[in-house]
Amino acid sequence: MPASAASTTTTGPAETARPRRIAVLADSDTRWKWGALTANRIAPAGPDGSDLRLDGYLLRGRATPTARQLREVGVRADALHEVTAVEFLRAMAEESYDILVLALVGGGVQAMLHGLKRVWEDRADRPVVVTGYVGVVYEKLADGLLLRHGADLVLANSRQDAERFRAVYEGVGADASSVTEVALPFLGGEPYTGEHDPYTVVFAAQPSVPESRKDRTYLLNRLIRHARAHPEREVLLKLRSKPGEHTTHIEELPYQKLAQKTDLPPNFRLVYGHMGEVLDRTDLLVTVSSTAALESLHRRIPTVVLTDLGVREALGNHHFVGSGCLASWDQLDAGHRPVPDEEWVARQGVAAGGSSSGGGSYATAFDAARERIAELLAQPGGLPPLTPYYTPATAPGYLPGILARHHLGPDGTPLPGAPAADREPGPVRQIVRRAARGAYRHGVQRVAPVIRRMGEL
Repeated sequence: MPASAASTTTTGPAETARPRRIAVLADSDTRWKWGALTANRIAPAGPDGSDLRLDGYLLRGRATPTARQLREVGVRADALHEVTAVEFLRAMAEESYDILVLALVGGGVQAMLHGLKRVWEDRADRPVVVTGYVGVVYEKLADGLLLRHGADLVLANSRQDAERFRAVYEGVGADASSVTEVALPFLGGEPYTGEHDPYTVVFAAQPSVPESRKDRTYLLNRLIRHARAHPEREVLLKLRSKPGEHTTHIEELPYQKLAQKTDLPPNFRLVYGHMGEVLDRTDLLVTVSSTAALESLHRRIPTVVLTDLGVREALGNHHFVGSGCLASWDQLDAGHRPVPDEEWVARQGVAAGGSSSGGGSYATAFDAARERIAELLAQPGGLPPLTPYYTPATAPGYLPGILARHHLGPDGTPLPGAPAADREPGPVRQIVRRAARGAYRHGVQRVAPVIRRMGEL
């Protein structure tokens, strides 16, 4: 259900329909994709059946999406703004929304919850605040969850995640009623029906997993070796971002640069683009631990989670223990094709009823969230103030630092000198900002690895 432009419908002689207004604040391309698609799936219809209006806010930082990344995501917003945290809070004080989706890293969510609590302290008509995770939660479970506590809905992408989330909140004595089971919002596409011509193997790369040059070079070489051993196949390296772009995680050693030093076989290609379109022609999806594995499993595409570098928490592939998808390149080269465990798959909220358009439990996966939001929007007297678990009393040595990174004081008030503008930056400021962001990315991708290697000598 794509976001559509605001429309008006006459409902009475002196009454005009107002579409549901939703705001999404995101800090990277993947979180914008998750936030915008989630917003469209969880929004209950307006009281008069009118359309939705989606306003996007992109948090300014190292991973602010480029225009190309936004086009690749393919989610249209009625308005899109690049903002600092303080500028966003100012907008939330002035604008009126029904739903706000915080698609941010945990610390960003916590800072916004405290900032919003401050700017809405005299308002009873605040929006329903929703947050969650972009994909598989395989690290910092307690830390990330407690940083998200305080939102009206904390979305869990599967039954397994919902159980884990509630256990964490209840274990620290925090209210767990916000945990709401949904599914990943970008699952869909036609189910896999059989081999393509040519047979296509896709390796879904990740920006930060694995991290070392040795491990990334190993995976690239194995993929190339597979292409040479099977010249009748098309072998694709699916990349998340182009050099100079950042996504949710920092990528110090892009595969593109590693591949430049290698003689590539003619049936091997590097590809970008929408993951769903790549899966349309995939016969075997291979990854270390990418969320793309869940998209592939949902469509019943043969899917492999590699064990070559071990099954380790640092890689995230430990999440797939019990899935039936774990295998090595040696096994794949020998013709092995994994068979996923149906019970495991069902607990992940995927492959339930097939594609998003074909009925089954995935088609109803967001019903509980919509019903909960509708109840909150209809609550007499508006919603109570936001109440995060972390406060200056419960986490006096942790919370102030999180808020300060977003130029907020311990009570959520902007600190003196916090960057905020009353209008869009002028052309000179835009040029300086782009240059600074490029310098940062150059430092991360070029300078930092050199310094690290020198330190290892």
